[in-house]
Amino acid sequence: MPSHRYRPYTDRVPVPLTERTWPSNRTTVAPLWVPVDLRDGNQALAEPMDPARKRRFFEQLITMGYKEIEVGYPSASQTDFDFVRDLATLGLVPDDVTIVVFTAARADLIERTFESVRGLPNVVLHMYTATAPTWRSVVLGRDRDELHRLIFDAAQDVARYGDAATGTRFEFSPEVFNLTEPDFVLEICNSLTELWDADPDRPVIHNLPATVEIATPNVYADQIEYMHRHLSRRDSVILSVHPHNDRGTGVAAAELAVLAGAQRVEGCLFGNGERTGNVDLVTLGLNLHAQGVDPMIDFSDLDAVRRTVEHCNRIDVHQRHPYGGDLVYTAFSGTHQDAIKKGFAHHRAAARAAGTDPDRAPWDVPYLPIDPRDVGRDYEAVIRVNSQSGKGGIAYLLQSGYGIDLPRGLQIDFARRVQRAADDSGVEVTAQQLWDLLLAEYGNHGELARWTVEHREDGDELRIEATVGGAPVVGAATASGPVEALTRILSEHGREVEVLSLAAQSVGEGSACRAITFAQCRIDGTTRWGVGLDSSVTASALESVLAAVTATG
Repeated sequence: MPSHRYRPYTDRVPVPLTERTWPSNRTTVAPLWVPVDLRDGNQALAEPMDPARKRRFFEQLITMGYKEIEVGYPSASQTDFDFVRDLATLGLVPDDVTIVVFTAARADLIERTFESVRGLPNVVLHMYTATAPTWRSVVLGRDRDELHRLIFDAAQDVARYGDAATGTRFEFSPEVFNLTEPDFVLEICNSLTELWDADPDRPVIHNLPATVEIATPNVYADQIEYMHRHLSRRDSVILSVHPHNDRGTGVAAAELAVLAGAQRVEGCLFGNGERTGNVDLVTLGLNLHAQGVDPMIDFSDLDAVRRTVEHCNRIDVHQRHPYGGDLVYTAFSGTHQDAIKKGFAHHRAAARAAGTDPDRAPWDVPYLPIDPRDVGRDYEAVIRVNSQSGKGGIAYLLQSGYGIDLPRGLQIDFARRVQRAADDSGVEVTAQQLWDLLLAEYGNHGELARWTVEHREDGDELRIEATVGGAPVVGAATASGPVEALTRILSEHGREVEVLSLAAQSVGEGSACRAITFAQCRIDGTTRWGVGLDSSVTASALESVLAAVTATG
């Protein structure tokens, strides 16, 4: 690999911070989240959203509780301009929601942007200019002083239009902040804070993007802490961050930036955006939730959110995407399944002992950082079975699908058979297939044609007519119970059977309810399992013993 072509971040931008404090900090409240799906995310789509998709996405964001939403780049697109006008004229924006609109630092574009938001009560005018050395020389052809003058002049236009519009605040983004000299960014931001006469009641937003991620997240945190310490009128500035994900560490960069003093985070749901995307607001929010911090956003129906995002972006969310993917609460591994199954049982027992609803009880289940129910998932897909699965997962699926608890010995024996079947098919095994396989492997393959039990003073008399292993078994015997009587009849027919354990349960509800019995028997020195299923508890017990007699190893 020609790695010599690339420079480390230390050769590209200075980080003038040696006594950092952010590593010792802890996030205890959520920052202000600002979804930029309708602008930054939208401009990265192969097929940008039409008005209907934009409106559906906007309504989803409102439903989730976002209070500041960037809705477009009105001066760059007629579609965006018309969408913002619809928000204003159709009364689509709740009173407690602020609309953010994006513009480059150019007088005519600023004027057009203010025209788009006319009539909206709460607006942030977001102006940006790239400030990094490569952008200055290659793209803009300006030195530091010239670029600062361009930004300042444009900010004066922003002030002129904005001061005439009640409820309007200002935001500035030095694009590619993370590759810009810190002293230059500080100089620009402080000059705009003064120009825009920021105060605590009308704070200015300085948004510091990692437009192209080029360093480890701790470097971005150092850059943010430097700005946090040195920005003038700090109580009148909202320090915002806008991480991208080029190195795959956008979430970490945002989390460390908040520790370093950021109060506001711009990003997209599920991380859509240019190249590898913007930071993912779903992951950030639910990471806080998993630490006991209220994200202040409603993720309780995450699948509905995902459907909206997939429809509007026309990009599927990956199955392994944190929190929202199809498989993120699913275990195929046998050891994981066993731990989760035991964890669920322990959680329910602890909740009962504390007199608490399990949905509200403290969560501590192995391999599941949050309760899937918190985000609208059920437990049906938590454990799924393939050739890598073990007894715990198999038992869990049968319990959740059919309400039966396999005895531990049967779990171990059945797991081997399931693994053989899964190896042969190479695909996932469903709960229905497990049920069918259980009955095929352990069910009575003979026939219990007729049976009666008469309760007498000396015990229960059983009379049966059955076929066992192709041979007829007809007889009667009296014992302390029907099962013991059956073993006596079988003994008379040359089959010595010792019943080691018998466990009966019910399957189904109401008129469809049936009894299922699991029998562990020793036959000719070999331990075998049998399963009986019948509407009669007695018949199911007899069936289970007969099934064990005919079972194969």
